[in-house]
Amino acid sequence: MQWRVNIPPLTRVLLALLIAFSVSYQALRYGLDYTAGHYLALIPQWSIFTPWVYFTATYSEQNILTILIAGATILYGGKYLERAWGSMEFGKFILLVTLLPNFLASFIYVFLFAITQDDSLALVVIQGSVALQGAFLVAFKQLVPEHTVTILKGAIRIRVKHFPAIFLAANTLSGIILGTDTALVLAWLGFITSWTYLRFYKKQLELSTTGTSDTQLLGDASETFAFASFWPDAMQPPVAAFADVIYNALVALHICTPFTAADVEMGNEQATARGEGALPNLLNNGGSNASRNKQEDAERRRALALKALDQRLHAASTITRQQSSVPSSAAADPPATTEGPAENQP
Repeated sequence: MQWRVNIPPLTRVLLALLIAFSVSYQALRYGLDYTAGHYLALIPQWSIFTPWVYFTATYSEQNILTILIAGATILYGGKYLERAWGSMEFGKFILLVTLLPNFLASFIYVFLFAITQDDSLALVVIQGSVALQGAFLVAFKQLVPEHTVTILKGAIRIRVKHFPAIFLAANTLSGIILGTDTALVLAWLGFITSWTYLRFYKKQLELSTTGTSDTQLLGDASETFAFASFWPDAMQPPVAAFADVIYNALVALHICTPFTAADVEMGNEQATARGEGALPNLLNNGGSNASRNKQEDAERRRALALKALDQRLHAASTITRQQSSVPSSAAADPPATTEGPAENQP
């Protein structure tokens, strides 16, 4: 019987690149010269002479542990996203979240070097799949936010929508306490790059029942994918206020197109359709667990949709009451004006 590899083509390519670049990086460092690693890893001061490192650095890991983590990220994350989006869209996403975070990280370290004149900032080694990991978690938050991942036979249950915040918190604390500042920078840049692209620029087919199957939408205006929705409930109001300031500035600069009320409504319908659709499972848990998770996801999505609908109806009724109170007060004024002349009559 012929053995069949159940991995999409682009995911297979990425796994091969990870192995090839990581092994080559170790061979360059320990076989030829310790400083020769800059041919695959990104060092800001030297990257102008080796521009290909903005791509290869993401897939050049330092040790076996990070190789295993990157391999699991690409294998499971790549399989899911490539099947959900298709190889072409997945390829665009990979290029963006691979190149742009590395460019921005290099710029940040060069800028800090220009201010501090600290040579170690210009010679820092930027490499690894941290930005890719953050970008994948944002994509999962968009596609299956209410999916529950079970760890240690049910001892730990975490919903997918909480993973980006946990990931950022872990890398931020690690960067501050352990000095892994490059991972901190790459984690945030991968997160922001992925969210910005998926929120405003990625084209997607309309999944709602009100549209046709070949209708394309730009971005994701749903309330469940707003920037503030990535954080705990207590943090969402200040984060939303800060995000609104940035968003309004980007709209004023014509970098982002403002969402209309219809866009938000369509985005919410898209989010509901994704939850009820036949997207592949994140993890192959087995029939009963998958069925239970799907039912739980559907219930949570319905609850969120009802909550959002109730908030919009409450806001609309408040506006209606305010508008109706204006003509009623105006109608009460004429009798008062006619009473004055009546009193002055003999």
